[in-house]
Amino acid sequence: MDKSTTYKKLITKIIFFTLFVTLGVAFIYGEYLKKDAIEKLTKIDAKKTSKLIFQSLYSAMEKGWTKKDLANIIDRINTIDEEMVVNVYRSPIVAELYGDIENDEKARKANPFVKKALEKEEVLNIIDKSLIQFYYPIVAEKKCLTCHTNAQIGNVLGVIDISYPVHDLKVSLTGMINFFAMFIILFSIIIFLALYFEFDKYLVKPIKKFVHIINEISENKDIKQRIQIDNKIEEITSMQKVFNNMLDSLEYQFYNDELTSLPNRKKLLETIAENKYASLMLINIDKFQEINDLYGDNIGNNLLVHISTILEENSPKSSVLFKMHADEYALYYEQDLSLEELKSLALYLIDSIEKNAFVVTNGNEAHVNASIGIAIGNEALLTNADIALKIAKRKRQKYIVYDSSMKIEHEYEQNLKWGKKIKDAIKEDRIIPLFQPIVDTQTQKILKYESLIRMIDKNGELISPIHFLELAKKNKLYPQLTMIMIKKTFEKFSKIDKKISINLSVDDILNKEVYDCIIKHLKVSNLGPRVVFELIESEGIENFEEVLNFIEEVKTYGCQISIDDFGTGYSNFEYLMKLKVDYIKIDASMIRNIDTNRNSQMVTETIIDFANKMKIETIAEFIHSKNVYEKVKELGIHYAQGYYFGEPTSLD
Repeated sequence: MDKSTTYKKLITKIIFFTLFVTLGVAFIYGEYLKKDAIEKLTKIDAKKTSKLIFQSLYSAMEKGWTKKDLANIIDRINTIDEEMVVNVYRSPIVAELYGDIENDEKARKANPFVKKALEKEEVLNIIDKSLIQFYYPIVAEKKCLTCHTNAQIGNVLGVIDISYPVHDLKVSLTGMINFFAMFIILFSIIIFLALYFEFDKYLVKPIKKFVHIINEISENKDIKQRIQIDNKIEEITSMQKVFNNMLDSLEYQFYNDELTSLPNRKKLLETIAENKYASLMLINIDKFQEINDLYGDNIGNNLLVHISTILEENSPKSSVLFKMHADEYALYYEQDLSLEELKSLALYLIDSIEKNAFVVTNGNEAHVNASIGIAIGNEALLTNADIALKIAKRKRQKYIVYDSSMKIEHEYEQNLKWGKKIKDAIKEDRIIPLFQPIVDTQTQKILKYESLIRMIDKNGELISPIHFLELAKKNKLYPQLTMIMIKKTFEKFSKIDKKISINLSVDDILNKEVYDCIIKHLKVSNLGPRVVFELIESEGIENFEEVLNFIEEVKTYGCQISIDDFGTGYSNFEYLMKLKVDYIKIDASMIRNIDTNRNSQMVTETIIDFANKMKIETIAEFIHSKNVYEKVKELGIHYAQGYYFGEPTSLD
């Protein structure tokens, strides 16, 4: 890059440059003005002087003065200004009548300017920048013919030769005013252009680029990006340096642990996101919280720094040590190590921690133990290492290397967290219904929908009920989910002219709060004739009377009843007759392979035959292909439902 400058130097440079240019222009124009003045103004001035001299001589000639007298007059005129010289040369016409003078004859023959003047041409001869010579022809007028009888009007009677300096040249005031006006305008224009182009190049464009990069960093939240602007201005370079230093500081704070200065969990996540084959050790300090509680936060912090130093000193040089949350560290190693080498490294690190006693205070020492979880591969390194660490701590082993069988055990532990997840979802209104179409088997026209529960996680992803419904029952949250589904389904279908199926378990029916919620919405909405309640209990009905009472009450509002998953818990034909159901939904296990499984076909045909005799309509669920649909249609099932016709959707 070229040598840098400052704004003060730049402005000074612009001013001096502008001054130089304008003075140069002024000098050139001044020379032009001077030349113009010499050529025009001095000629006028000389002509006036020549006429004055002629009139003086003419007055003397009228009085009859001799040649000598006229010569004396000329001599006296030459004494007026020692730098001015006046000569008078007579023409041949005058010489013919009054006699010639030797000098006049020589001038007429030798001086080309005199010759031109005798031809009636005024001649201005600029000898140098400070001296001019003017030849003025004396042209005969009528009054001249009295004395010069041999002349005619218009003849040249003589030439006045006048020479004088021009250092005190008089210049036109208007010209000078115009000159200074033009000078000021030109100076202003040059200043403006210089400032505009120079400031645009060195100030405006770099600052615009500076702001653009800052906006990019802000919008992309990319604190790794730096400002690199090629410029010659020290102030912008300083701004760039200060801002980049600030970004360096932010990046360091963002990617490094404040206490130990090690790269942090965020940095590790970005490192393992590259999916390189590597090994990862999660190292956790056993019973750190007890030491922290006993001796205080300062001692606890000193212990964390102490452990980080031990790990840094004893880790392979090509590995990277990270400080995770609380009392946890991570060692990332991209070199290909055997399982035995990894185990040896883990034991070596644990031994290094245990044999380096930590001085707590006043000579008291604390012996620290550690546990390590190890994962190898290029996917889910941190998750797998974390699973291995948790199992190692639970089993009180020094280290454990992750294998795939541990995932199931870990998932079971994770399920314990679902209770809080469900509560948070209820509190934050993240339980929603989706609606899957149920079509007429013959026409494939959508006649109704089934309302299906979903949970939205904090990342906006939909979670299937298979992950949380059973846990909701164990955590006694299931009734709340049912009431949310009833409320939101009734709200949605108050605006949609279709039937809607709502799933209910026997526990829902037996729960007074849920029961009252259903009746309340039926009374307020007048949607009863378009509502179908699907009983989803997979076991036999123990509280038969309560269920029957519910069915009879909701039917007074026009509702219909469907038995879900028929072929499992409710596959008792006696129940069908007593419960007065309107639909049977044949279980997915019967429908899934009905196009190829003869046993499924025979059982389904039996159910259809019975349902037809009882005037109960049938629904086949899990229609996932054209072949299955064609078989269902062939068997005479009234309605069909499945991904072949449409996935559950919000209907928005």
